[in-house]
Amino acid sequence: MNTQTAREETLSIDQLVALRPVVLPDRQQPPQWSPDGEQIVFISNLKGEPNLWGISPAGGFPTQLTVGIGDRRFMNSRNVCWSPDGQWMAYISDRDGTARVWLWTAKGGLSRELVDLGANINALSWSPDSKALALSANRYGRYDIYRVELPGGETTRLTRDSLYEVYPVFTPDGGQIVFVRLNESWTDHEVIIMPADGGEGRVIVRDTDLFDYWYGHTFGYPLISPDGGTLLFPSYRSGFINYWQVSIEGGEPTPLSAEAADQSEAAWSPDGRSVAYISNQDGTLELRLASADGGAAQTLVAPQMGVCASPQWSPDGSQISYLYQTPTRPIDLWVVSVESGETRPLTDSMLGGEVGPRLVAPQKVVYESFDGLPIHAYLYKPATVQAGDKLPGILWIHGGPSSQWMDTFHPNVQYFVGQGYVVLMPNIRGSTGYGKAFEDLNKRDWGGDDLKDVIAGADYLKTLDYVNPNRMAITGTSYGGFMTMAVVCFAPDVFQAAVAASGYGDRVAMYHEQELRHIKQMAYQLGPFETSQEVYLKCSPPYWAKQATTPVFVLHGQGRLPQSSSSRDFVKALEREYKTVQYKTYPNEGYYVRSPANTRQMWLDMRDFLAKHLRD
Repeated sequence: MNTQTAREETLSIDQLVALRPVVLPDRQQPPQWSPDGEQIVFISNLKGEPNLWGISPAGGFPTQLTVGIGDRRFMNSRNVCWSPDGQWMAYISDRDGTARVWLWTAKGGLSRELVDLGANINALSWSPDSKALALSANRYGRYDIYRVELPGGETTRLTRDSLYEVYPVFTPDGGQIVFVRLNESWTDHEVIIMPADGGEGRVIVRDTDLFDYWYGHTFGYPLISPDGGTLLFPSYRSGFINYWQVSIEGGEPTPLSAEAADQSEAAWSPDGRSVAYISNQDGTLELRLASADGGAAQTLVAPQMGVCASPQWSPDGSQISYLYQTPTRPIDLWVVSVESGETRPLTDSMLGGEVGPRLVAPQKVVYESFDGLPIHAYLYKPATVQAGDKLPGILWIHGGPSSQWMDTFHPNVQYFVGQGYVVLMPNIRGSTGYGKAFEDLNKRDWGGDDLKDVIAGADYLKTLDYVNPNRMAITGTSYGGFMTMAVVCFAPDVFQAAVAASGYGDRVAMYHEQELRHIKQMAYQLGPFETSQEVYLKCSPPYWAKQATTPVFVLHGQGRLPQSSSSRDFVKALEREYKTVQYKTYPNEGYYVRSPANTRQMWLDMRDFLAKHLRD
């Protein structure tokens, strides 16, 4: 490869690190229309720290709303939502290990603390008259529902169940509160309705076998129609996550618009006649509209390759705002006309100039695994490849394992493609997006058949005439880091280099050390620890370090350094066996490396390690 040409046609590492979205994405706090429809409000770190910003739906430059860079009250904020009367925005701010509810006033732009329960708060919503908030908090060790009065912040605890009760919303008439109760294993959900000031509740609907890693976040808020008569909720009961609807009085649920694809982020239209939602088509996320009466949905935004997210209706129902990104463009805020389907961007996260053409768009491919199972993947081929080139390949594994590569922007992948690597990003068994049966295929088998899917991906790369079959690497973060460890110990000699980022290798130690959501996840995926210890051991690469032959670079943030189930324990196991291992942690981070400065250095460290082991 002509390296001078490569440098001229690809973005620099500093340009790629700087390509960050204007709008910070979060399904719990999508950009919000003001009740008068005059602006859309979102969270952004345009000036270095997260703050509240607003932009006109007609376009223009965003306006900062909160008190500026020094407003520490807005740091780590989430669940931002307008009051129905447009006078306030409420948000949750995490600080000192607890969460507080703050109010920002539209008149004067100042924030004030409303309530501090000395606990974590995971959700909140407004009453229709803007005189109260409903929230869920774990002050007494389990999440319960609370009601908070305005303007004084007087707080009443409404539920006292031993199970988690989360994500409360008021009914449109304000007379009742609807919330979600999880079972002990976080796999089943009950949607319950009770009087708005507390009292005996009634179950509207029960749903089963949808594991909720973030104790309610996956299931989300109960979606009550504007007339208060219908509940919309997500369910795996068809084999894919589809939305189902049921009368608020209960009864047999029916599908909103059944399809063999996962649906998410539903939002009722203001008149209650339609529902906007996101449909996952092999990693391409379309914005669709379904009639509340049922039937086939209409595709409103259908990217050739891209991801729509966080749809929100304008107050008059004529437009929908949404977030949009592609593999060659970071997240931006867009609006679409419901009547004409015309789309317009409101923000621009690109650096200016001809940036997009200097990024590589992937190709979607499908290859067969060892047992004939089709594995969908993204293939990135350097734009500068020339006839006769034999380039090194990288298998890039996603986290989860219940997650999925989509048509999203990955600056880290773009950097290594620009360095002359062919990258394959497979959605191996256990990934979401291909139905529940596919997602369940790696239960009790982490590092087993899913690892064979990875090896099959490497074999696929070796069939490409521009790939060097003897120069193959694997990397990934979180579960991708674990899978990298598994390859090193369970499949020696398949790869010539490995980079394990922020992975957890020892599942036995992890059970004893980690917080509740990881314990629940492992119980769901690997079985109860008390009866499945042999599975936990089988799925723990550090116990098999003697088999390792692949040089490996292990990295993570310093925040989790003492944890034996973290990467450090894996490094020690390799060092005891005199294996080739390089280890580095990055300061001022949690376990994951996120800051721009550390991200830049991490990419450079990975580049140097891979060049050492993969370049001739």
